[in-house]
Amino acid sequence: MLPSPNGSRLSLAGGTTAVLAGCLRNATAVARRARLLADGGDIAIIPAGERWPDGTLRPAVEDLLGAGAIIEALDLAPSPEARVARDAYRATGPDLAGIIRSGRSGQELIGWGYADDVELAVELDASTTAPTLRDGAYRAS
Repeated sequence: MLPSPNGSRLSLAGGTTAVLAGCLRNATAVARRARLLADGGDIAIIPAGERWPDGTLRPAVEDLLGAGAIIEALDLAPSPEARVARDAYRATGPDLAGIIRSGRSGQELIGWGYADDVELAVELDASTTAPTLRDGAYRAS
């Protein structure tokens, strides 16, 4: 498992709000759990992105598309921002994995010897677990 410093920072910023870890691999499971936890309330989906060496945000295509997959699975009326992520996910069609592999993060990871991790990351709904943040750690829910 590869670390996500920006994802970690955002996770801990959730305070007392329920925080789930979602991606392409568990999009449907996270959507299902989020709907249950929200109980009709709002659901926020935040693509964490990466950080440039100077600390500024570097958007990551895999995070945008993962958010879009979760929004698609939620099957709720989305905000305009959520619609953009969902529509980006829909637009990838059968080239989802290829887009992520050829994106900046995918290319960096492959170049650093993590090609197998990239292949795991592009598997859609391979996991039925929706990790929930409890006591500073993600646990299966």
